[in-house]
Amino acid sequence: MRFVSSLMWGMTAYMQMKSESFKAAAYVLFGVVTVAVMTLCVCVGSVSIPLSGIAAAVWNTVLGIPIPSEDAAQSIVVFIRLPRVICVALVGAALSLSGGAMQGLLRNPLADGSTLGVSSGASLGAVISIAFGITFPAFPFAGTMVMAILFAFLSLIIILSLARGLDFSLSTNTIILIGIVFSMFANSIMSFIITLSHERVRAITFWTMGSLSGSSYQNALLLMGALLVLGGILLGLARELNALAIGEDNARHVGVDVKKVKLKILITVSALIGICVSIGGSIGFVGLIMPHMTRRAVGPNHRRLLSASMFSGAVFLMLADLAARTLLSPLELPIGVVTSFIGAIVFVYIFYSFKKVR
Repeated sequence: MRFVSSLMWGMTAYMQMKSESFKAAAYVLFGVVTVAVMTLCVCVGSVSIPLSGIAAAVWNTVLGIPIPSEDAAQSIVVFIRLPRVICVALVGAALSLSGGAMQGLLRNPLADGSTLGVSSGASLGAVISIAFGITFPAFPFAGTMVMAILFAFLSLIIILSLARGLDFSLSTNTIILIGIVFSMFANSIMSFIITLSHERVRAITFWTMGSLSGSSYQNALLLMGALLVLGGILLGLARELNALAIGEDNARHVGVDVKKVKLKILITVSALIGICVSIGGSIGFVGLIMPHMTRRAVGPNHRRLLSASMFSGAVFLMLADLAARTLLSPLELPIGVVTSFIGAIVFVYIFYSFKKVR
């Protein structure tokens, strides 16, 4: 009887969560805030540009009107700041979405691509590609991207295999512990490769700290395509993540293929993180802190959480990038330095609050 009542409670909670989603007005509000922050980030920098100048630059670009050679402000907007801010927003959305999906899958607010070692694995693959010149002539960035995705997925397999060997039940604490150890191992290999790559030390070092300077519209289109396809897969699994939040046994009883869903999420997250790392370098803690903070605002329902995390991640990373560009102007900090500084503090807070709840 206890099992039946537990199953009935789980099915009732699952059905209630299925019907909960944002109204159109909420998405409009999220969009307005995101666009407002994006506009602010394009306006502010080493050279401040008024809103009218940004509007004129975008309007002329849309109409195909050539930018006058003497108009430096429009050139800065169109060729430097706008593609960079768009890429930053897309990377933030992708990393936050990935973190929210991983936390839901493992039922642990400390889970994330950075804490699980996936980001470090992707960074290692990208560093190997850059150091040894692994490229595909017809596809710029393809070598870095393929290596980042491949190593992200291999890292996940290694981490899960080691965790299963230590703890057959694959407890989340064991997975996170193995992930942190694997991150240290991957970082040591990266340091060794950087030491041997004399000609590319500066580029690789700055890249490993995370940077989206020099981003292009081609990068933006690639990120947008990845977010539409891979992000769409994760958003489509929101109901299954809701069921898994109740428990794997109850999820099976409501018709969820747990193994298939787990594999699909892990592969999708690995690919999405690999693409982000191949373009923006290693940007830590976005997928850890933003889904957690968003969960406190909108609740644990993944139909709300995943979509809201995309917007919050985009806004957070745009503001972090703005701080990286302006705090020490004209010098520029790597964006990963800013996110890691904030993320380390929030990580400690999350860890202690999670321990108190348990």
